[in-house]
Amino acid sequence: MARSANSQKRATSDKPLAGKRIVVTRARAQSQTIVHQIEDLGGEVIEFPTIEIQPPENFDALDAAIAKIQSYDWLMFTSVNSVEAFLSRLQHIGKTVDLLDHLNVGAIGPETAKELTTAGFTCCLVPERFQAEGILDKVTPETMRSSRVLIPRAAEAREVLPDTLRKWGASVDVVVAYRAAIPMTDVGPLSSQLRRHEVDVVTFTASSTVKNFACLFNQKKLSEIVNGSLIACIGPITAQTVTEFGGQAAIIAKEFTMPGLVRAIVDYFEQNIVEGG
Repeated sequence: MARSANSQKRATSDKPLAGKRIVVTRARAQSQTIVHQIEDLGGEVIEFPTIEIQPPENFDALDAAIAKIQSYDWLMFTSVNSVEAFLSRLQHIGKTVDLLDHLNVGAIGPETAKELTTAGFTCCLVPERFQAEGILDKVTPETMRSSRVLIPRAAEAREVLPDTLRKWGASVDVVVAYRAAIPMTDVGPLSSQLRRHEVDVVTFTASSTVKNFACLFNQKKLSEIVNGSLIACIGPITAQTVTEFGGQAAIIAKEFTMPGLVRAIVDYFEQNIVEGG
């Protein structure tokens, strides 16, 4: 395990991440929650966003879907970014959330649901597993058959949700609400810290953060890039992507949220303190 000079300090009970340097790869616009949580627990954050949220090439498909929103039965959101993009476009074309009162609204997890609640939505579906498969756990083929479903999402996303709903007999429209692009980033400073073993943990909050991280480092194996630093993932799907890119996740959150990821990191270090005496 990588250990910086600071990481030799013993963490206190209220600052269990004291002395730990932790890389956050989430998009900067959505990273403040995890950044503040790590810092509140004594950790030092190295922000290295591997995603930049950009608008789609055009809004034609999203605008067309909003124009016929009355024809849908379900509106399903798979990220906070998709909520923000959808609501921004709804406002742009002069419509309000009142137009959506007839819809069943699903959110992939509590952060997405919170964003919807703030905007005036009432979520009827928030799964226990915060991933597409979790949404499918909460509905059945019988309830979805003949339903019309709208899923605004990123340009590139897993197909398990729309494909399964279609197999169950639902009519599903998937529209691009935003693009998750790779930002222009100087990898030099982080690369140097990794080579000098000055990073304790590199966090990944989605498969796209893993892929983009590897791309920024010229597709090297993740194990070579992190150079002994621990890899922490928000869930098993992201951890599988880490494996596919030549790394191994030492820490996998049991609850697929930012607090869940931070808690998993804390648990890892606290367990090591106990085992190490």
